[in-house]
Amino acid sequence: METASPPLAVTVAITRRADPSRNAEMLAWVRAGTALAEHFPGFLGVGWVRPALGSTEWHMLYRFADADALHAWEESPQRQWWLSSAQGMVEHTRVERRTGIEGWFDPPREHSVDDLTPQPSPPPRWKQAVTIWLGFFPLSVVAAITLGQILADWNVVLRTLVTTLCLTPLMTYFVLPQVTRSLQWWLQGQPPPWRR
Repeated sequence: METASPPLAVTVAITRRADPSRNAEMLAWVRAGTALAEHFPGFLGVGWVRPALGSTEWHMLYRFADADALHAWEESPQRQWWLSSAQGMVEHTRVERRTGIEGWFDPPREHSVDDLTPQPSPPPRWKQAVTIWLGFFPLSVVAAITLGQILADWNVVLRTLVTTLCLTPLMTYFVLPQVTRSLQWWLQGQPPPWRR
């Protein structure tokens, strides 16, 4: 008897443009959207990067447990209010949806809805695994040195619970977006930047 496969998490990648002189307002706006989204069922995380200091572009990712949870957020009055609060400050230039973990590894790219050119496929899973390990290993070492001392006498289940509760947001919001941005050339099979 076949079992139904579990629903796949959905990653939404958005490129937005904003005037660099309004950086503080943009940061406040991004944080407000995150605070609203994290109260919705199925919310898994959010991250954002800018290509360079002073850049007009903001590449943002958010993840929900499945398409239904994503739909509830995207059609919510809270999100509509949040989007309307940035009128005149933010321009939306690209939106893409990907399922599974691959969404974290997609390079930012622009295309129109009716663009029929084939899109690059996600990196091989072994490259995704190596990238995650490159972020998780040093973070785990730091946690072992710092939290390991504090939690040494705790029950192994509680120790693991506290450690993963600390490491997961760090990986999701900070480490993984930075590592994937740095290794984008390798993940996509391109020559390194210093050889171009």
